[in-house]
Amino acid sequence: MRIKFVQSIELSSECSVVPVQRSLKIVGSSKNHINSVGKYFKNASKAASFKGEKNTCFSLYALEETNTNHLFAFGVGDLSNFDPELFGANISKKLMKKEKSITLHLDGLGLSPDSIARVVVGIRLAAYRFDKYKTKLADNLKNILQNITIACDEPKLSKSSYEGYHGPVCDGTIKARDLVNEPPNVIYPKAYASEIKKLEKHGLKVEVLGEKKMKSLGMNSLLCVGQGSARESQMVIIRWNGAKKGDQPICIIGKGVTFDTGGISLKPGANMWDMKGDMGGSAAVVGAMIGLAGRKAKANVVGIVGLVENMPDGNSVLPGDIITSMSGKTIEVQNTDAEGRLVLADCLHYASENIKPKSMINLATLTGAILVALGTEKAGVFSNNDELASQIQGASETTKEHTWRLPLGKEYDRLLDTPNADMKNIGGRLAGSITAAQFLQRFVGKDIPWAHIDVAGTAMKPSNRHDPRETSFGTGFGARLLNRWIADNFEH
Repeated sequence: MRIKFVQSIELSSECSVVPVQRSLKIVGSSKNHINSVGKYFKNASKAASFKGEKNTCFSLYALEETNTNHLFAFGVGDLSNFDPELFGANISKKLMKKEKSITLHLDGLGLSPDSIARVVVGIRLAAYRFDKYKTKLADNLKNILQNITIACDEPKLSKSSYEGYHGPVCDGTIKARDLVNEPPNVIYPKAYASEIKKLEKHGLKVEVLGEKKMKSLGMNSLLCVGQGSARESQMVIIRWNGAKKGDQPICIIGKGVTFDTGGISLKPGANMWDMKGDMGGSAAVVGAMIGLAGRKAKANVVGIVGLVENMPDGNSVLPGDIITSMSGKTIEVQNTDAEGRLVLADCLHYASENIKPKSMINLATLTGAILVALGTEKAGVFSNNDELASQIQGASETTKEHTWRLPLGKEYDRLLDTPNADMKNIGGRLAGSITAAQFLQRFVGKDIPWAHIDVAGTAMKPSNRHDPRETSFGTGFGARLLNRWIADNFEH
């Protein structure tokens, strides 16, 4: 998709998009264009009962007076409630299958360069499709939108905002979606690690640890999850060094269960196919690292993803097995479907001891219980640090990747006690998301600000969520949130 930012411009010979405010208020160059077709616009808007209300629209075609093929009037209602990404997404939704090129007349609206850039993000996210395995696709289902021209008040600053931040972060979000959408016979641990290794072309440094290396490190908690699979587990460490050499890094960690059958604690067969998305936390981390490299973030960041496939087999970890983690703490595995926390336990300990980050966030599609608590609209945040939790909330409000903080506490931690080991990997039916977070906290180094974000309800799109920016199973949730968190708090 080619993007161009320009000053006010004549109506496009193909398709011009004119934003119309409530009561048919039109500003900027759009006003001149509409005046040139005055009676046609007036009569057409009346016939369509169009008054500029939000997300309403109508079209005029083949206007000789302006030499345009398609004038698309789109209502924005009251600009005080204008959401640039949703505006762009709704435009994209209406036109991406109808027009190859569009011109958006956004000058005169008083939009900041940042808002102009986010309009393009909305267009791109709504235009996303994952149809690479379709051998036939009807013409009316194909996206044909290729060229976007944005007429705005400050084109140079808008281009800089897009190319310097929003575009690269959007690239990362789209990559995260691709990873989640790929089938499990394509994205399995070694293949996933190889895919991440390709990111070195972006300036990232990638190190892959195989099972032999992880065994030597004592990462038995991570390894036990994949021991029933014919496919070898991996841990991948991704580094972006954008700050001064020696500056203490930030660490972002993702759960990468490329397929989760539940292991011996086998999941029901219905809808098990969507467990290809159980690596959504890791995809967000990979996408975030792409964004950081693409925008040349002035921060040192280490991304870690633990990649496993959880399968039932004669060699699988069994309910009742006791595992010694890398930290030396022992875990009684009471449910093999509570596997993501076993993967993250060793990743968190590795990061605490080897990276020694100044702040650390992990993302994981960790519990079904988070959907009971928050549904599919918000991800759950658990943190040992109020300042970090506040930082995440701020990034959430900016990116609209919504989160909600939930509690931690000793009364919940006790639910993990077992007479047979240092802890068990489940805490019972109640407060399931909290006890999962309590489990993870046991592997976080002392005095490290840490947060766990449970994205089980947001990394995979449900049928009841109707955000026009989310067009596929994989949402890429978290990639933008992490970039915003880092940009706001660690780049100077």
